[in-house]
Amino acid sequence: MTLVLDDLESRPGSTASALRTFIGLYLRRLGGRIAIADLVRLMADLDVPAARTRTAVARLRQRGLLIGERADGIGYRLDPAAVPMLERGDRRIFAVHRMATGDPWCLVSFSIPESRRDMRHQLRRRLQWIGCGAVAAGLWICPGHLQDEAEEILGDLDAWAYATVFRTDTPVVHGSLPEAVARWWDLDALAAEHRRFQTAVTPLLTVPVSDDRDAFVAYLRLIDSWRILPYLDPGLPAGLLPADWPGERSVELYAELAGRLADRAWMHVEARTRAAARVSARGGAGPAR
Repeated sequence: MTLVLDDLESRPGSTASALRTFIGLYLRRLGGRIAIADLVRLMADLDVPAARTRTAVARLRQRGLLIGERADGIGYRLDPAAVPMLERGDRRIFAVHRMATGDPWCLVSFSIPESRRDMRHQLRRRLQWIGCGAVAAGLWICPGHLQDEAEEILGDLDAWAYATVFRTDTPVVHGSLPEAVARWWDLDALAAEHRRFQTAVTPLLTVPVSDDRDAFVAYLRLIDSWRILPYLDPGLPAGLLPADWPGERSVELYAELAGRLADRAWMHVEARTRAAARVSARGGAGPAR
């Protein structure tokens, strides 16, 4: 089975990112399949032109996320190989984890030969993407609640022969632990990501949501803006972070907006696809425009 990874480099607001967000949110709830006409209409609610949606769908097919299917009309089914990636996303995006003082840490130590430098590059890249900090080139650290994900990465890359995972109590460092954390993680860049998220979604607090379509548009934009943050932010203890750390405000904003919008957004998706199915059953479905 081909390994499918989330595209964390697609920035929020792009067509590719919005489409992946939609697939992660809804395709499994729709039974794993959606007609292209329904997908085009739902993306049009986000002001994405049909041609751009079709182009993005073609790219997601190439990356192993979708499988084309012509039964009951042209549509796309979720590739089974993508399900583990979406399940990992569910655990990160919809369940925010915060490390408490005294919780265990996880250390990933590795020494990969130059002949496998591509493996070494992929391991570092993926450890960074799940929120690990770099103590040294071959020693990475993360909260203990991320240990399973770190071990999964080692398995995916067949890198266990070169790596060891340790579970440890509070590291002993030169100076203070907050100073060490500031060296291991780029906290300025992470804080900037939080502020970028807040700037993007704070206006949604005052945008009128007059119907389920409005809720769908707002909710998908919320999750599209949010979904990268729980990967980049490992949920470090508040006592190890700067006093003005913006992370808690991001979590509050996300929770407030998601609670307000999620159910109505799903009602819009369900109604759109159900209505299209009724039209198709009567033989009256026309081409998507």
